[in-house]
Amino acid sequence: MSYFNNSLMIPGSGSRIISALSVTLLLGPLACSKDKPAHSETKTAAAPSSAPSSGSGASTAPAEAASLPAPPKSLGGFSTPKNNPTTPAKVVLGRKLFFDKRLSADGSRACYSCHEDKSGSGGALPKAIGAKEKQLSRHAPSMWNVAYLPRLYWDGRADSLEAQAKGAWAGGNMGVGKDNLLAKADEIGALPEYKAEFDAVFPGDGATPETITQAIAAFERTLLCGDTAFDRFDAGDESALNESQKRGWDLFQNKAACKNCHTPPFFSDAVRAAAGAYHNVGIGIEGLAAADIDPGREKVSENPSEWAAFKTPSLRNVSKTAPYFHDGSVVTLEAAVRFMAGGGFKNKNLDSKLDDKKLSDEEVQNLVSFLGALDCTGSLKP
Repeated sequence: MSYFNNSLMIPGSGSRIISALSVTLLLGPLACSKDKPAHSETKTAAAPSSAPSSGSGASTAPAEAASLPAPPKSLGGFSTPKNNPTTPAKVVLGRKLFFDKRLSADGSRACYSCHEDKSGSGGALPKAIGAKEKQLSRHAPSMWNVAYLPRLYWDGRADSLEAQAKGAWAGGNMGVGKDNLLAKADEIGALPEYKAEFDAVFPGDGATPETITQAIAAFERTLLCGDTAFDRFDAGDESALNESQKRGWDLFQNKAACKNCHTPPFFSDAVRAAAGAYHNVGIGIEGLAAADIDPGREKVSENPSEWAAFKTPSLRNVSKTAPYFHDGSVVTLEAAVRFMAGGGFKNKNLDSKLDDKKLSDEEVQNLVSFLGALDCTGSLKP
């Protein structure tokens, strides 16, 4: 009964599979993009690993890891930059840095401050607040399965986790400033609890802006969510979903057509498209003057057709990641489902796939129930 029984293999994708119904959507080119080419990469196969499975639905390398977690079978392998191979020691170092507020300009924020477990590794606030209490313009997204994403940030401006980490560190999130990264790296590298570790993980380099962000990225690549109730159901366990969730799954695929953008197994079409996938659903537009509307992807690609379009977020762990959308303006999952099923908010660039699905209250509840089956129970903390 697997959803993927009638899927086709994409050449060169290894174990990655994709529904035949979604090939056109995911492989369509994004015109006029000015993205930088992705870094040279190596493939991380979904091969058996000596790392024990936690069975929790998510996995990270243990604090004194002897091996790395294998990619979930339900998701397949992913790529890593050739200049930043993942090692257990690098993951341990990256985790320490991810939780360390001393990386920020004023010692008030760590990466974890915007990506907490209690919010599904996303942000609890509608819009993130950075170092020096700087109000940022967007909601902090979930970190689960970021290893699979070809582009990072809501607008896809970063082409690797390393670039994303450096951007957040230099930018408003951590507030250090691009010109001050080297001095901050020297400061971190001189700390007794870090010096020997950096020398061991990055011999000859020590702590630099590059090695710090490489370590953080290595840790983030271990944040894997691929053993949920849905994954067990898809693998053949009929008891993994209750009847409401099964009805919700049917709606997700058919009447509500959520899968057109939230494509399994990642529940986001942003994974398969080389430049990411971006949609205008009308969030953050109603009642605002044109000059006050976040241009989204258009600011990166300079493509007018991507005005106010944002990357499709994964729905894995979605019941835990409220509030929703790029501006955190929708408080509950039910409200988010109703907004999308109702066709979004009409504007000059509304995605053509959106229309009113005319769902009943019971159907909305079934969809919300199904989305709960995409939850992982893992933790970013050791």
